[in-house]
Amino acid sequence: MATVTASEVLSAKQVGQFRELGYTTAPDFFTPREVAAMLAELERFKREGLGRNVATDGDGATHSRTRINYQIIPLNDKSALFRALPFHPKVKQAVSQLIGDPFLRQLDQIFLKPARSGAGTAWHTDNAYFKIADPTLGVGLWIALHEATVANGTMHVIPRSHLQTFEHYRDPNSDHHIRFDADESQAVPIALPAGGALFFNYGVAHCTKANTTDKERAGLAYHFVRREVAPLPKDWGLKKEWVHITGPEASGGEREYGARVEGTWEDEVRRRIESQ
Repeated sequence: MATVTASEVLSAKQVGQFRELGYTTAPDFFTPREVAAMLAELERFKREGLGRNVATDGDGATHSRTRINYQIIPLNDKSALFRALPFHPKVKQAVSQLIGDPFLRQLDQIFLKPARSGAGTAWHTDNAYFKIADPTLGVGLWIALHEATVANGTMHVIPRSHLQTFEHYRDPNSDHHIRFDADESQAVPIALPAGGALFFNYGVAHCTKANTTDKERAGLAYHFVRREVAPLPKDWGLKKEWVHITGPEASGGEREYGARVEGTWEDEVRRRIESQ
């Protein structure tokens, strides 16, 4: 069995799988207490109506009333908890092991699939959006906020697909997403317990499926990229810069948020737990 040193959170086997297949999993990455705090924050988002359904009736414009793909994006301007998560020591170390330093936090979002009506997100690669020069220098971190199974439409990936290129087109079942037509014969469903994590590079083809169960399912996603290949925020129509997590430009969040964020994760978790 591969060992993990005190300075590592992913084993040599997990890192090797990421290098070879383009993805790896860490089933018990977050503790039940941390998951409870994240779910409490998700419930607040729902109460406050902070997300929206991005699924459409096949025309790319008319929002569906029967198929729901509820997206909350971004998160860091809505939640101190989710703002702090990229600075979690385990997250920092895992991302560093997979893509090296220095790296930035590029994006954060949640997709919620309601019971029975939850719609999936079509096959795509993240680099079809981000367009970095080397897709293996970007990593998506997908966190199962509820147990993720085949029945409730968990993430699916195609191993080694970062070695291929795919022609994307506008997804008619979403108001803004793109997609490609995948050969699913090599697809692998990623079943994870609540708090489990999937790491995949920007070139790996992935999708989620419909939730056919009687319980909702949500996935929390972050995207990290090596500093030297990161696109400029203005190229995404953003005024603010990406958040530097490691490297000489990293300030623990002070530079980007005006206050230190690194080191606040445990306090934010405690606040959410105590507020329930």
